[in-house]
Amino acid sequence: MVLGSGLGDLANEVEALCTIDYADIPDFPVSTAPGHEGRFVFTNIGGKNVVIMQGRVHLYEGYSAKQVAAPVRLMKKMGAKKLLLTNAAGGINSSFNVGDLMVITDHISSFVESPLVGENDDELGPRFPDMSQVYSPDLISKVAKNAENGNINLKYGVYLQFRGPNFETPAEIRMARALGADAVGMSTAIEAQAAKHCGFEVCAISVISNLASGISKTPITSKEVNETANRIAPIFKNLILKSVGEF
Repeated sequence: MVLGSGLGDLANEVEALCTIDYADIPDFPVSTAPGHEGRFVFTNIGGKNVVIMQGRVHLYEGYSAKQVAAPVRLMKKMGAKKLLLTNAAGGINSSFNVGDLMVITDHISSFVESPLVGENDDELGPRFPDMSQVYSPDLISKVAKNAENGNINLKYGVYLQFRGPNFETPAEIRMARALGADAVGMSTAIEAQAAKHCGFEVCAISVISNLASGISKTPITSKEVNETANRIAPIFKNLILKSVGEF
């Protein structure tokens, strides 16, 4: 599990069997973004062994796409088979409201470097992996069932990743909407690419933390993003913990 901006507290609510700081792993990328603790938390949820990334690393921190994907590949080598990605995202779809939860059904990653560029590691996956179904319908259905049981109005949509760290311009958001994006952010898609490449079943959920530039009537700030994530956190955590236990 990868916890995004404002969502890291979930890792503090489970029993940590072991924790490892990214900084203690040789040559491993370290989180520098506010609100990203930067450690692995090993735990058990619903009888399932789970490793949680309490905070991720981003392209905008100066890391390459391969470095951003390194934690995903490490978790795969540790034996993980299913990956849940989370993030805070800007809403583009006019039917979305701040605080909504959106299951990612597909993504657009064309504006950032692929983590698969360079020499392929055949032990991880094929040179030309299929991306026709990155996100697992089975995992999505389990999240949807738990959302329905919890009276959560779950949204579904396409996520577009930009590099950041600046928020997008109104023109860029109009372009993203024209391309079919429902939400936009600065992470997740390249992690999902790497995960699909190495054989993970993938599920991803966005917290719509703000309305995107040009849709929002006020300037967008990281404070707004984190405040929304903190506000919706109890609902989000309940959905995540129930769903992961069934994955």
